[in-house]
Amino acid sequence: MPRQPRRDREERTDRPTLPGIAEVRLRADDATAQVVLDVLRANFTITTPREYPGDRLYFQLDTGNTAPDPDGDT
Repeated sequence: MPRQPRRDREERTDRPTLPGIAEVRLRADDATAQVVLDVLRANFTITTPREYPGDRLYFQLDTGNTAPDPDGDT
């Protein structure tokens, strides 16, 4: 399959980041993306994905521990 010509890079503004936050790019068909997002949501806190052309989703994932506190506090 021939490669598509590269597009010029768009100018990006710096986005603030937080410690423990991962910037994630997921490239998958809709069914696969939904499975991956469901698994991540079950184990982490994630932002609502932003859709981009080419079956790409961008979102942030909080890498902190989201397991319930053994003392009952959340």
